[in-house]
Amino acid sequence: MDTRFNRPTPSDREVDWNKNKVLLSKTDKNGTILYANEDFIDVSGYDEFELVGQPHNIVRHPDMPKVIFKFLWDSIKSSENIHVIIKNMAKTGRYYWVVTDFKIIADADGDIVGYFGTRKSVPEPLITKFIEPLYKKLLQIEEASGLNASEEYLVGFLEERKKTYMEYVDHLIATGKDDKNKISKGLFSGLFEKTPPKK
Repeated sequence: MDTRFNRPTPSDREVDWNKNKVLLSKTDKNGTILYANEDFIDVSGYDEFELVGQPHNIVRHPDMPKVIFKFLWDSIKSSENIHVIIKNMAKTGRYYWVVTDFKIIADADGDIVGYFGTRKSVPEPLITKFIEPLYKKLLQIEEASGLNASEEYLVGFLEERKKTYMEYVDHLIATGKDDKNKISKGLFSGLFEKTPPKK
């Protein structure tokens, strides 16, 4: 991260934002921000010039377990689109939760050249009931025993529910329940229909 910008101190207050907005960003294959729409800029609290050219983790919240980003990168490096629930941090230190759909941008040869992220708000009850407790547990495991231990726990958690991480997220959003017996697929259809076409 550019040393011109210091990490803010996390606040326990949420960003006050219009949760009907869709936050968009485009990065190169290394995660450097190339473009962010006005809504992304507004919610992040950064000026456009502070975001463009910076690594996307400029908005990463320290409450996020590293294993979630490992799942994310493992998927997109395997040319798989993925959506994840992420707690971000604005320039003020305030937080905002989003479900982000990452789409791969490939060149004519099929090589990955970048990613397009489309973010929407997540219903608060899902965060407080399911996601926050899971992420806190993963973070505690990472701090005590490392990333591998956190990953093993998450794999076991998902195996118990017979779901992939994306299926688990889909199911939570569709039903508001952590159902360990039913598999849900494709429940995000139409949610990210505003995603611009690949360039």
